[in-house]
Amino acid sequence: MGSIYSVGQINNYIKNMFTQDYLLNHEISVRGEVSNCKYHSTGHVYFTLKENGSAISCVMFSSYRRNLNFQMADGQQVVVKGKVEVFVRDGKYQIYVSAVERDGEGNLYLAFEQLKKRMEAEGMFAAEYKRELPAHIKTLGVVTAPTGAAVRDIISVAKRRNPYIQIVLYPAIVQGDGAAISIVKGIEALENYGVDLMIVGRGGGSIEDLWAFNEEAVAHAIFQCSVPVISAVGHETDFTIADFVADKRAATPSAAAELAVEEFAKTEKSLEEYRILLSKAMEQHILRARMKQQLMKQKLQTVSPVARVREYRMTSVRLTEKLDAQMSQIIRLKRNNLRILVERMHAVSPIKRLNGGMAYLSDDMGKRVSGVNDMRIGEDLYIRMKDGEARATVREMKYRGNDEE
Repeated sequence: MGSIYSVGQINNYIKNMFTQDYLLNHEISVRGEVSNCKYHSTGHVYFTLKENGSAISCVMFSSYRRNLNFQMADGQQVVVKGKVEVFVRDGKYQIYVSAVERDGEGNLYLAFEQLKKRMEAEGMFAAEYKRELPAHIKTLGVVTAPTGAAVRDIISVAKRRNPYIQIVLYPAIVQGDGAAISIVKGIEALENYGVDLMIVGRGGGSIEDLWAFNEEAVAHAIFQCSVPVISAVGHETDFTIADFVADKRAATPSAAAELAVEEFAKTEKSLEEYRILLSKAMEQHILRARMKQQLMKQKLQTVSPVARVREYRMTSVRLTEKLDAQMSQIIRLKRNNLRILVERMHAVSPIKRLNGGMAYLSDDMGKRVSGVNDMRIGEDLYIRMKDGEARATVREMKYRGNDEE
């Protein structure tokens, strides 16, 4: 076996070859289409430059960004200026860019802008067609690739927020030939299944990788879907036609799951707060009702016919007692007067006189005979005495005159 070299030795050797090459040792200008462009938090810009199936990695350090007078994005046609060098650590060659100029729009970017303008003119992006996302869902539909970070993130976030959520996945092709048709079938299938809400999307990638979500068929399927749709395609800086047509756009699949699934613990807390508020409201309502009932009861007592009847009954009893007392007094007085009259009558009573030896004379008609002038010779008279009566005939009369009266 010949000499054995380390990886670093090989990479350094290749780097020296690049350094000694006349063309690569000087800055060169390269034309191509920007793809998979990323702005790093450090200020560096990483992207791929491609043309006719070939691609080369590029990096523009933050110190050169002052020369960049536009926002780089996938699909742009540019001319970059820089040196081609080897990155020894990764054994990778790339263009270290010092300047970028726009060289017209790329074909995909132009197609994207044309379709966007046409659909916007048709009103497919209009706000009045955007539906509110349901607050509490039971079934979440997901149209995406069955493997990869996107579906894992959606399931993980959704289950964390609500462990009882039912997730129905349609395993769609999201890149390459047949991707658009597969996404459309997935949307239609989940709509027919009856999910409450749908997430349509995938993870990040270049403009070519995401192009299925720029297809007109996918846009129409989302627009015509009766179920609210959240579009979650790529990263935060990636925009597709699906994002503009959907009811809601999420920056990432994870963000889509956050939007779609209400946090169960938060819902439980809200329900408990509502229960407490409702309980307090019911207690207040019952308290007010009882106070009102008490007031009505008191008011009813003041105007109640029962109270009036009771009052009239008491008045009647008092009047009856007063009447009884007055009647008793009247009877006592009458009895006293009667007693006096009886005594007076007794004093002049003919019976008393009869008992004293006197008699009572009357004619045949029972008329009292008080003197001789009331008699006739031969007339029958009735004599009543204390122990009986007798009948007598007048045979002789002697008149004495008024002097003996």
